[in-house]
Amino acid sequence: MQTTYPNRAILPTILPRTAVVSVALMVGFALLTALAAQIRIPVPGSPVPITGQTFAVLLSGAALGSRLGAGSMGIYWMLGAIGLPFYTEASGGWEAAFGATGGYLFGFVVAAWVVGRLAERGQDRKVITAIPAFLIGSAVIYAFGVVWLWISVDSITSLSAAIDAGLTPFLVGDLLKAVLAGLLLPAAWKFLDYVRS
Repeated sequence: MQTTYPNRAILPTILPRTAVVSVALMVGFALLTALAAQIRIPVPGSPVPITGQTFAVLLSGAALGSRLGAGSMGIYWMLGAIGLPFYTEASGGWEAAFGATGGYLFGFVVAAWVVGRLAERGQDRKVITAIPAFLIGSAVIYAFGVVWLWISVDSITSLSAAIDAGLTPFLVGDLLKAVLAGLLLPAAWKFLDYVRS
């Protein structure tokens, strides 16, 4: 028997709807993102490394929905900004929050909201719709990140230079992350449907 959930299956519709559960989910995904930030591969010629953060951001939006997904990334950003070692290389503080990667961090909040809205409409339920949803989320992150690089880094003097430093080196990796998330999440929801039926 197939179980259906309101607003499709995002975690807040499956678990008890209490403030404690909502806060726990947001904090849990903020911590997951902080952990994923420590997976870091430097990119020669770019102030932005390859990290596991974007994967966690996409999952937070898809699993929590728009409001809680964005909230979890807001918590992640704020806890890092006040100095907790949540960003890549266990960094934190205002300088890290508003430094070269500050646009990406803000983009995480918006991307989690966008992916969450798509998940609430069921786009994370099938591989054929989940992968585009995660690619859209990645595009949102890069839109904010690249523009911020262009504005904030003195050595980057044009939009094309910002794209070269903050987008081009990451396309293959983020395509793989989006595909992986797009394959895993529908399978996870099917498993959850099976377990709960």
